[in-house]
Amino acid sequence: MESFLRNLNSSLQEGFVNKNQSSIGSFKPELLINNAKKSINVLNTIQEELETSEDFIFSVAFVTESGLATMKSLFLDLKEKGVTGRILTSTYLYFNQPKVFRELMKLTNVEVRLTQLKGFHSKGYIFKHKTHYSLIVGSSNLTAHALKVNYEWNVKLTSHENGDIVHHFKNQFEDVWEDADLLTGKWIEDYEIEYLKNADRKLAEQVVEMPANYNPNAIEESMKIVPNAMQKAALLQIRAVRDEGNDKGLVISATGTGKTYLSAFDVRSFAPKRMLFIVHREQILNKAKEDFHRILGGIDEEFGLYVGASKQLDKKYLFASIQTLSKQENLNQFDPRDFDYILIDEVHKAGAASYQRVINYFKPQFLMGMTATPERTDEFNIYSLFDYNIAYEIRLQEALEEDMLCPFHYFGVTDLELDGESVDDTAVFTKLVTDKRVNHIIEKINYYGFSGEKVKGLMFCSRKAEARELSIALNKKGFRTVALTGDDSPEERERRITQLENGFLDYILTVDIFNEGIDIPSINQVVMLRQTQSSIIFIQQLGRGLRKHNSKNYVTIIDFIGNYKNNYLIPVALSGDKSQNKDNVRRRTKDTSYIKGVSTVNFEEIAKKRIFSSINDSNLTALKVLRDAYVELKNKIGRVPYLYDFVTNHSIDPVVIVEKHTNYYQFLLKMKEEVPTVKDYEDKVLTMLSLEVLNGKRLHEILLLEQLLQQEKIHYDAYLSLLTANNCRTDVATMDSVNRLLYLSFFTTSVQSKYGGKPLVTVDESGNYTLNELIREGLTSNPYFGKLVQDIIHSAKSKSELYECSRPLTLYEKYSRKDACKLLNWNADESSTMYGYKPKHNTCPIFITYHKNEEVESSVNYGDELLNPELLKWYTRSNRSLRSQEVQKIIHSDDNNIDIHIFVKKDDDEGTDFYYLGQGYPDKSSVEEDRMTDKNGKDLPVVHMNMAMEQAVEGKLYHYLIDE
Repeated sequence: MESFLRNLNSSLQEGFVNKNQSSIGSFKPELLINNAKKSINVLNTIQEELETSEDFIFSVAFVTESGLATMKSLFLDLKEKGVTGRILTSTYLYFNQPKVFRELMKLTNVEVRLTQLKGFHSKGYIFKHKTHYSLIVGSSNLTAHALKVNYEWNVKLTSHENGDIVHHFKNQFEDVWEDADLLTGKWIEDYEIEYLKNADRKLAEQVVEMPANYNPNAIEESMKIVPNAMQKAALLQIRAVRDEGNDKGLVISATGTGKTYLSAFDVRSFAPKRMLFIVHREQILNKAKEDFHRILGGIDEEFGLYVGASKQLDKKYLFASIQTLSKQENLNQFDPRDFDYILIDEVHKAGAASYQRVINYFKPQFLMGMTATPERTDEFNIYSLFDYNIAYEIRLQEALEEDMLCPFHYFGVTDLELDGESVDDTAVFTKLVTDKRVNHIIEKINYYGFSGEKVKGLMFCSRKAEARELSIALNKKGFRTVALTGDDSPEERERRITQLENGFLDYILTVDIFNEGIDIPSINQVVMLRQTQSSIIFIQQLGRGLRKHNSKNYVTIIDFIGNYKNNYLIPVALSGDKSQNKDNVRRRTKDTSYIKGVSTVNFEEIAKKRIFSSINDSNLTALKVLRDAYVELKNKIGRVPYLYDFVTNHSIDPVVIVEKHTNYYQFLLKMKEEVPTVKDYEDKVLTMLSLEVLNGKRLHEILLLEQLLQQEKIHYDAYLSLLTANNCRTDVATMDSVNRLLYLSFFTTSVQSKYGGKPLVTVDESGNYTLNELIREGLTSNPYFGKLVQDIIHSAKSKSELYECSRPLTLYEKYSRKDACKLLNWNADESSTMYGYKPKHNTCPIFITYHKNEEVESSVNYGDELLNPELLKWYTRSNRSLRSQEVQKIIHSDDNNIDIHIFVKKDDDEGTDFYYLGQGYPDKSSVEEDRMTDKNGKDLPVVHMNMAMEQAVEGKLYHYLIDE
C-alpha cells in the first residue's frame, strides 16, 4: 500500500503540478481518445480496467446492442471469477431500444437499474481494484462508436479508496441508484409500449451509432449511381493496368465490398460492344444481371442469361454459369472474339478444367478476374492466369477501416467438454449432438445474440450427419432450422435461403457449401461449430455476414473453440498476420486492437488458453509452412521472391526464414530453386548479414553497408554526418561497437569462422571505410551475390523503422541476450554466460522469463513478478546474499553509475527474444535476503528487491505478460 501511495503521489504531481517532473507511476491522469492510426481506443482501457476489477459501476445514458456486445465475453469471464457490477442507465429521449434491455438482463452478474431523472446524460465508469479505484468520465456512452471510433474525450483518474473524488462520484451514483427502477421483464414490457408510441425517436440510435454515410438503400434510391471513394481509386488502378498495354487484370476484394458494382463501373467506363459475365453458381446470375442493369442502364432486351435451358446468345450483356458455358458444344456456339470484355467471378476456382476450357477459348480485349481469396490450398496459381497484374486489392482489415462492410463482433467461445474431453471434429459423432452439447450451443447463441428483430443465422458444422441431426435437435427445442449440404439441389438451397431471408427459418446448418458465392445480406449471426483448418475458409465463412443490410447494425460471429491443433489459425486469419512469429500470434489473441472500425474480437478466457496451447504445440516455422508461404508469394509476383518481397507483401518475417536456414540462399536451395551459385566465403558473408544485420535493430551497420554497396569507400566523417542526419547516436562507445561487429571481433572464435573469419569492413589510415577484397571481388564477379546482399540491406533498413536510432534500445521491442550485449556496447558477445543478469560496462541487463517451465529447478525458479505496471519484484540468482559483490553493485547502481535494463518474455516458448521494458531503479528500502531450496534440498540464500520501472509498462503488454 505504501508503494501504491508513493506512486500515486508521484503521478498526481506530474499530472496536476509539473508535467516535466519524471514520474515512475502509472496513475497520472490520462486523456482517453479513439485513434485508429495508433490502434488505441476508449474500449481498450475500459476492458483492461474490467479485467482486474473487483467490482464496477457504469453510469451511462445510452446503451446500444453493439456497445454491449463489445464486453459480453468479458462480463462472462468476470462472472466465473465471482465479480459483480452495476449499470445505471435511462429512458432519456427513448434512445435505448427495448431489445438492449433484454440483452442487459442476460448479464446475471450485473444488476441494472433505470432512472427517470429528467435529462440524465452521464457517461462514467468506476472500477474498484485491490489497492485503488479507477474512474473514467467524459463523453463516451456505452455504444460501439463512442468506445471505438467517434471523436471523444474521456479522462481516466486514479484514486485511493479514501480519496474525496471517488466518494463524490460514488455518492452521486448511489443517490440516483436508490431512486431508480430495477430492470425486469415486466419493466421492459411496459417500456416497449411507451417506446413504440415514440417511434419517431427511434432514429436517435442511427444518428448516434451509425456513420453519417451509412445508407444501405442508397443504391436502390437512384438510378444515377456514381462510384464511392474506394471504387474510384480501384477504377483508376484498373485503367492503369490497361493503359500499360495489359489485357488481363485481377481484382482482390474482401467479401461484401461490392466487387460486382466495381466491375460494372469498369464495364461502363470500358463501353464494350459485348460483355460476358461468368459465375460458378446459378443462384447469383439474376442478382448480377440486375446490378449491372442498374449501373449500365439501357433496355431490358440487352441483358440475358446463359444457363441451363436459357441460352440467350445474342444479348449485349450476357450472364453465364460456368457449368453451362464450359460444355464444348455450347462454346462452339460463340466466336472466340464475340466478347471484348469478359468477367469471371470467384476466379480462384479457375484452376478447374471447365474454367480453363472457357479461358482458352475466348479472346477478349480485356479479361477481369474477381476474388476475395486468391490464395489456394491446391497450389494452382491464379495470379499467372492474369499475367500477375493485380489491378486492385483490398483485404478485410482495410475494408473494415473504410466502412465498406457491416461491423462484426467475433466471440471465440469455449466448446463443451464431455467426460473430460473437448468436443472436436474427431469426436465420436454421437458426442456432437448430445442434449448437453445442444443446450450448450443454445446457451451461447442466446447470450451473444444478434442485431435486428429476428435471428437470421448460418451454422457451419464439421460433417453432413452433424448438420442434419443438430437441425433436428434444435427444432425439438423450438428453433426453426434446416440442414443444407452438397446433396441438396440448387433449387432446394434457393428455396431455403428465401425462407431464411423472409423470416420463416432461424438458421441454415451446413458444412461448407455456403463458404462463398452465396449472397444473404440479412445474415446477422454466423455460428462456427467446426475446427479451423484453413484461414482462407475461416475468412470465407466469417464473410457470409459482412454485407451491409438495413435490418442489422452488426453481425455476431460465434466460434466454438475446442482443443484443436490448428486453433492458432484464428488470430492469424483475423489479424492477417502471416509472419509465422509465435509471439505475434499470441499478442493478436490477447490484444485485438488491430480490428478497425467498431468491430471487435473477443475470446472467452478458456478459449483464449486453448489458442495459446495450440500456438505452443505448433511448429510455425516447419519447412512445409515456410514452403507454402513461399509458393504463395512466388505465385503472386510471378518470380522467385527476394526477402524484401516478403516485407512488402506482409508475408513471413524474413528473420524467421534466415534463423531456420542461416541465409536466404540456403533456403532457396531447399526450395529446389535453380539459382546461380555463390562461393563458400560469399555464403558465409550472407549468413553473417542475415543473422546480425537483417533484424534492423541497429541502423548504424545498415547505413554503412548501404553506402559501401553504392560507392567504393566512405570517410569516417561522412559516415558520422550520415548517422547524425538519421538521428543516430555517434558516441565513441557506439562507434567502437559498430566496428567490433563488422570486424567480427565481437563474436566468439567459432562464430567468426561461421561468418567467414575475415572483417567485412576495413578502415585505412586516412579513415576511409571499404569492404574487404573478397566481398568487393564477389560483388563484381557475381551479380547474384550482390543482389542477395542488397536485398538483405534493403530489408534490414525497412525493419529498422521499428527501432529508435537515438537510443540503444527501443521500449517494448524484442531483444535477445546477444542483442543486449551488442546494443549496450559490450566488447564481446557474453550471452552464453549471462543467464539471468550480468553487471558489466556500466550496464546490467536483467532477463526474466515470467512463466517458468514446471521442470525448471527450484534453485533457479525465482519468484520474479510485476506487482503492477510500474513495479517489478525481482530476485537475484540463488546462493547470493546481501554481502555478494554483484548484489551490492545492483542495489547501489545509482552510485556505481550502472544502468539497469529490464527484459521480460512470457515463457520459454517465445524463443530467445525478450520485450524491453526500459530501465529499472532498485528500491533500497525493499531489499531483503531470503532463502530457497534447491533440487537436493539444500537451503540457499537469495536476495529480492523491488525495481521501480522508468516507465510504466503499457497496459496491453502488461496484461499479456502476467496472464497465464
